[in-house]
Amino acid sequence: MYQEILKKEKKIAVIGLGYVGLPIALEFAKKVSVIGFDIHAGRVEMMKKGIDPSQELEKEAFEGTDILFTANPDDLKDANFFIVAVPTPVDTHKVPDLTPVLKASKTVGKALKPGDYVVYESTVYPGCTEEDCIPVLEKMSGLTFKKDFKVGYSPERINPGDKEHTITKIIKVVSGCDDESLENIAEVYKIVVEAGVHKATTIKVAEAAKIIENTQRDVNIALMNELSKIFDKMGINTYDVLEAAGTKWNFLKFFPGLVGGHCIGVDPYYLTYKAIGLGYKPEVILSGRRINDSMGAYVAQRLVQKLIKNGKQIANSRVLVMGSTFKEDVADIRNSKVVDVIGELKGFSVNVDVMDAYAEKGEMKEEYGIELIDEIKTKYDAVIVAVNHDKYVHLDEAYFDSITTDNAILVDIKGIYRDTIKKLEYWSL
Repeated sequence: MYQEILKKEKKIAVIGLGYVGLPIALEFAKKVSVIGFDIHAGRVEMMKKGIDPSQELEKEAFEGTDILFTANPDDLKDANFFIVAVPTPVDTHKVPDLTPVLKASKTVGKALKPGDYVVYESTVYPGCTEEDCIPVLEKMSGLTFKKDFKVGYSPERINPGDKEHTITKIIKVVSGCDDESLENIAEVYKIVVEAGVHKATTIKVAEAAKIIENTQRDVNIALMNELSKIFDKMGINTYDVLEAAGTKWNFLKFFPGLVGGHCIGVDPYYLTYKAIGLGYKPEVILSGRRINDSMGAYVAQRLVQKLIKNGKQIANSRVLVMGSTFKEDVADIRNSKVVDVIGELKGFSVNVDVMDAYAEKGEMKEEYGIELIDEIKTKYDAVIVAVNHDKYVHLDEAYFDSITTDNAILVDIKGIYRDTIKKLEYWSL
């Protein structure tokens, strides 16, 4: 399989061209023939013009590539090595929603032929590939797993907005259903991954490795968030404490904040869902999730308390929220916890305006019913800098003073203005 792909005798197909799938497809397309498939025809048309709908890649990334962008599943019949990179969210009850990955499996199954390979990159709980996805592939193709086609799992490690840790520069974990598939899958990924690959012993091990990467970060951030609540009651700045503690060589440098997005705020629920199904209720992981999921409301409640203390009439108060994406310097609004802050403030009848340097106005309106403003036309009783976009980090106290009323409050969630605000009332996690 590897040799035939290298000679362009066989093609790679990437299913799902979001922030994970598109970079993978384009990297492979610099070396081999690729079919890039996405169910959203509008996104496909943008990519045909060299435009990344996720705003992660520049036009140059599309140049010199051997790739067919398509929304027609029939085109997948020309491929022999399928990479599934669709999202795996949770529903409103925090239960894993496998709909996208199962639909993708149906689509691939219809195009599957004897000798083909399927590799899943979507984050799932350990066992999902073999227990949930492979039966769909067999049903739709009429083929037999291992005898007629091979399957592997290689978790994505792409970090939105990160120009340093790209797919070519980070070690790729790979796994296969047998020794032959493991070797072929490893060699195929080596075509583009300069950092090399790590061969996991089984598909389940690779699935579990991905889950715990983000679960570990989630639990550590939850600890920082809990500490920030304690230190707030003590009247000391959390970032000052972390700076001092960070001078020790083995202190882990995590920081408090709003934990959203499609990885850290989601992946732990896949692990806990599977664990509960096996009769074990995780305590540390779920506790961390509860703390992190509560932080948006906590920020809003602390601000309301401060507004009241400063003599502001809550129903007449105006608050500006700067930043609505799930992290800095990206346009991605999926599972943004800034929305929790906004919702809680509105629950107190506070008048809230929201602006963002990267988010698309149409997406915010469609996803959350929030209208982004283009410019500031009034003065505010409080400003919340919720996301440390590069366009916000250099703002000074004079700027905030110019857009706020007397006795206003600056809420700096990420602590980026620490030690620079002298006159305005300042609060951070």
